[in-house]
Amino acid sequence: MNLRNQWPVLPIVAGLASGLLTGCGSENGDSGAGGSNVVVGMSDDVLATDPASGYDPGSWLLFNNVFQSLLSFPKGATEPQPEAAEECSFNDTGTKVYTCTLKDGLKFSNGDALTAKDVKFSFDRMLKIDDPDGPAIMFPTLDKVETPDDKTVVFHLNTPDATFPSKIASGAGSIVNHREYDANGLRKDGEAVGSGPYKLDSFSEDEAVFSVNEHYKGTVETKNSGVTLKFFHGDQDALKKAVQDAEVDVAYRGLTAQAIADLEKADDGTGTIEVIEGSSAEVQHLVFNMDDPVAGKLGVRKAIAHLLDREALIRDVYQGTAAPLYSIIPAGIAGHNTAFFDTYGARPSKAKAAAALAEEGITGKVKLTLWSTPSRYGPATDQELAAIAKQLNASGLFDAEMKSVEFDQYEKDIAAGKYGVYVKGWVPDYPDPDNFTGPFFGKGNVLNNNYDNDTITGSLIPGTAAQSDRSATDQDFGRLQDIVAEELPVLPVWQAKQYAVVRDGVYGLEYCLDASTVFRFWELSKSSN
Repeated sequence: MNLRNQWPVLPIVAGLASGLLTGCGSENGDSGAGGSNVVVGMSDDVLATDPASGYDPGSWLLFNNVFQSLLSFPKGATEPQPEAAEECSFNDTGTKVYTCTLKDGLKFSNGDALTAKDVKFSFDRMLKIDDPDGPAIMFPTLDKVETPDDKTVVFHLNTPDATFPSKIASGAGSIVNHREYDANGLRKDGEAVGSGPYKLDSFSEDEAVFSVNEHYKGTVETKNSGVTLKFFHGDQDALKKAVQDAEVDVAYRGLTAQAIADLEKADDGTGTIEVIEGSSAEVQHLVFNMDDPVAGKLGVRKAIAHLLDREALIRDVYQGTAAPLYSIIPAGIAGHNTAFFDTYGARPSKAKAAAALAEEGITGKVKLTLWSTPSRYGPATDQELAAIAKQLNASGLFDAEMKSVEFDQYEKDIAAGKYGVYVKGWVPDYPDPDNFTGPFFGKGNVLNNNYDNDTITGSLIPGTAAQSDRSATDQDFGRLQDIVAEELPVLPVWQAKQYAVVRDGVYGLEYCLDASTVFRFWELSKSSN
């Protein structure tokens, strides 16, 4: 997910997850449109209600529930399935022409018919507006969209792209009503007209109210009468208090690991508050500027890789709430390997770090600054980077320090090449290995670290993108990760898990927390007693 707009899905406290799926995890609450309204609180803001603009976790939460896409990710799935479409397929020997046939009788929440014209309009509009905070950046391969008839949409790609189905199954594929949206500009009234399971009744600074869309025709069945989404604007203490005081039924995104631990300890055994764990493909890396006079030296990067103690970071900073990450592609995503574990091991080695520096011709202590920004990647980021600096210094090989910068300045300085080592987090747009490699190592990558490898950009990325059988890409993605582990433009640190804290009598949360990053309002139910 767009790195500018990411607030972390902090991992759940390890050890709390076991035994906490009872009550909240079972499906014995009210169901159907007649069920109770569910109140969800989160620290994220929704930055946009217009799909041509939003490219952040909060906005996509809204899009995934209010708008339909041609395809979607069912609960627990990493392969997209038809949603507004009856069927979709590549219809040539390559992966450059993708055709979808719409379901019969599709309607928007205002009763207007949804046809192929609306699908073409949605993609043409998004690309034309090309909002800097929008998802148009995801579609460099989309050349044109044709509509032979009211039910058929044909996407013509300028380059083979087997990941295109996953891209249009994400929030970026939201279909808008051509009668309700300006083809040349963003909607600014805070309203939304989609054809998804829910309609947006109201949107304000502090909450959004959703009700069931009676005109929806798709693959899901709603298990509540509506959802109220309350925004806490990054105030983690207020979100914690809200779930304790039963002002919200669910606290989603933004509670610290300490807050979760406190809530679990405060439970009196009646099950009033419980923690639900889900999987996540969110990752965090240290990034190295390959043109930096210090971090640009391979021996320095190898020394850091040999000294990084991920287990200590997770224990001391994240209180056991994350998993060590030894790969570019996280666990749970096809193509995952353990290239960094295989190359540098899990235990810090001063001897190997010293050897790497000696091979580079470095004899004295390496002076190094690790750059952090807590405002986007969470308040523990400064603590984490300071702990890494301490690990490096404890070896006697480095003189490292952490410096923290506000996010806007942080991004400007990275673009200007001022930092040698800095942190980046990533929430995926879709659960395909391409989304963890192309944006980082492809041409014009988002890391701005001056890294380029001809094998990766010229062969591996385009080759894997063209392969319609995604399982057949594992070997090439493994080779890509091996190259990155050897050349070290980035160093993976941790992989998160998603969590939610819920009140007793709320059900279905485990179906809202998976690697697709889709928070499914329709799976939530709430008992009336």
